[in-house]
Amino acid sequence: MWLSRWLMAAVLVLLALLAPLALAGNQKEEALADSVRLALSNAIKDATPPTPAFRNPSDRARYQNWLETMSYRLQRKLPDDQTRSEFLATVWYEARRAGLDPGMVLGLIQVESAYRKYAVSLAGARGYMQVMPFWTNVIGDRNRRALFDMQTNLRYGCAILRMYIDMEAGNLFLALGRYNGSRGKPDYPNAVLAAWNHWK
Repeated sequence: MWLSRWLMAAVLVLLALLAPLALAGNQKEEALADSVRLALSNAIKDATPPTPAFRNPSDRARYQNWLETMSYRLQRKLPDDQTRSEFLATVWYEARRAGLDPGMVLGLIQVESAYRKYAVSLAGARGYMQVMPFWTNVIGDRNRRALFDMQTNLRYGCAILRMYIDMEAGNLFLALGRYNGSRGKPDYPNAVLAAWNHWK
């Protein structure tokens, strides 16, 4: 009896070691102005669930078309219909909330975690958008486990990326490098921009 439990535990450890790690870099903890820290903290505090609002029926139709198209493209990565639908609705909501293109966020997630909710990088970054745990101390409530929650992870990731875009005066190439901890190096930004083309 104990031998079979030991074997099962050994197999699980082996599988965990063989599972592909996330390819995220190492976001750097930077000195932030109090106003930036406060703005980021406020951006992630609002726990409002993602409920899209539309100005007119044509905006709603465009959103529904986007949702159906992206759902079809993402079917192999996220086979469960409900999970995929909730994921896409949340990506759209959080990206738009942060002033980002939802397709770019999907491209970043593709490169960062390959759409794995529980991905952990060698540097310790977590979840879909590979958010480093130090951010929960800097702008959150210190709950690192919450970074595996879909909406929390996407909200942190989108807010942090928006901050980096603003810090880099709109230069997406440098902002993506900063997000990955590889500012000035082309590999990561080029990979995200290439992936974004798939989600446009």
